[in-house]
Amino acid sequence: MKFIVSSTQLLKHVQQISGVISANTVLPILEDFLFEIEKNKLTIVATDLETVMKIQMDIEAKDTGKICIPAKILLDSLKNLPEQPLTFNIDKNYSVEITSDNGKYKVMGENPDNFPKDPEADTSNSFPMPSSALVTAINKCIFATSSDELRPAMTGIFFELTPKGLRTVATDAHRLVKFSRTDIECPEIANFVVPKKPLNLLKNVLPNSDEELTVSYNSSHLFVKLADTELVCRLIDARFPDYKVVIPIDNPYKLTVNRNDFQNALRRVSVFSNKSTNQVAVTITGSELQLAAQDVDFSFEGNERMACQYDGEDLQIAFNAKFLIEMLSAADTTEVVIELSTPTKAGIIKPTEQKENEELLMLVMPLMLNN
Repeated sequence: MKFIVSSTQLLKHVQQISGVISANTVLPILEDFLFEIEKNKLTIVATDLETVMKIQMDIEAKDTGKICIPAKILLDSLKNLPEQPLTFNIDKNYSVEITSDNGKYKVMGENPDNFPKDPEADTSNSFPMPSSALVTAINKCIFATSSDELRPAMTGIFFELTPKGLRTVATDAHRLVKFSRTDIECPEIANFVVPKKPLNLLKNVLPNSDEELTVSYNSSHLFVKLADTELVCRLIDARFPDYKVVIPIDNPYKLTVNRNDFQNALRRVSVFSNKSTNQVAVTITGSELQLAAQDVDFSFEGNERMACQYDGEDLQIAFNAKFLIEMLSAADTTEVVIELSTPTKAGIIKPTEQKENEELLMLVMPLMLNN
């Protein structure tokens, strides 16, 4: 079996899916890429048994066939090759000979029959959506997922589908992000939790454009297909907490601040906060907002004042500055509104203007004030 391929094109394609391969795999074959050649098309597959990613590219080939090639050595060699055509020759013992303009390299492949098979998609549960819509939904929520393996449902993003739209929710019990789109029609009411790893891979490969992709799902897997790229991942088999009960309905005080100024002030003041809590106390009086942080162990202290618009009673409340900074990055407007009530109740952050067909709501739990 023989095929010819551009070195830079091959490197670009294998890099896009190499993130699937885990460092410590159970089966040695999971350290390989599966190459499937058919009529001038090469499909490259990578899997860690939980996530499968495939990408297609054009090559020159007369033959049809399959081979598993070790991922690390292939990536390392391609990174050091300038742009040129490479000829791959594969014999019946799975020995791979790669010929470049000035060199010849040999690597031992593996039997492709040992490579894990893909799960089957359920086409009845599929719907189209713009690629940018999925990228946005992932970016708005992924930072709020938990890394606590004891609560598996919180380690992914909860997808809630209805014929009227799509909602994504993520929480780590300290904060929560809910993002809704009303311009996507899902075939039925359904919900599932998608792990963080495949979503990170998706947001890196999907274009932030209106190109249409197809999302399908069954009881155990999610399938995303766009042009030459395909991702299949196993869903998290755990029940997502009822997020609706934690969102306060009545937060009467409204604080409007410039998002950038508030974020930068938090960054400066949080340098002086206790590193385990990142606590910053927020004191709001009239049209002035004061931020204060201290680390008693080292006698560090930081204070800053800034202007704001505030409608409510004077209030002092403490938050984890790191959480606030990340949440403010998800709101892409000049100003944000923070709805508050008491120092012990969750605050709600919203952009002052929501895009058409989109709604973003973020919730952050306060910390106990150390007086």
